[in-house]
Amino acid sequence: MSEGSPVGAHVIKMMGYTETLEKLDFPLKDELATDVVLQLLPNSFNQFLLNSNMNETNKTLPQLLGMLRNAEGNMKKSGSKAILMIRKEKRKGKESGKVKG
Repeated sequence: MSEGSPVGAHVIKMMGYTETLEKLDFPLKDELATDVVLQLLPNSFNQFLLNSNMNETNKTLPQLLGMLRNAEGNMKKSGSKAILMIRKEKRKGKESGKVKG
């Protein structure tokens, strides 16, 4: 899938490929079909991929299509790239702020 092209067309095309494989007696499990679709997404969906992997969502292709269309709509509305923030956890107790040495 190229950057900027609609995600719906990509997922529907991939669903057609999985149906063709099923007709040829080589069905793909939902998890494998989902992984193939997600691997072919452009970099603009990296935040979606991160959330999907962290939450371990196991969805069928139609469910994934809905989620991706929703994410694509949100990306178009915001117009800016998402930022991932990681914060170091504070220590509890007397040791915070003291350096032994």
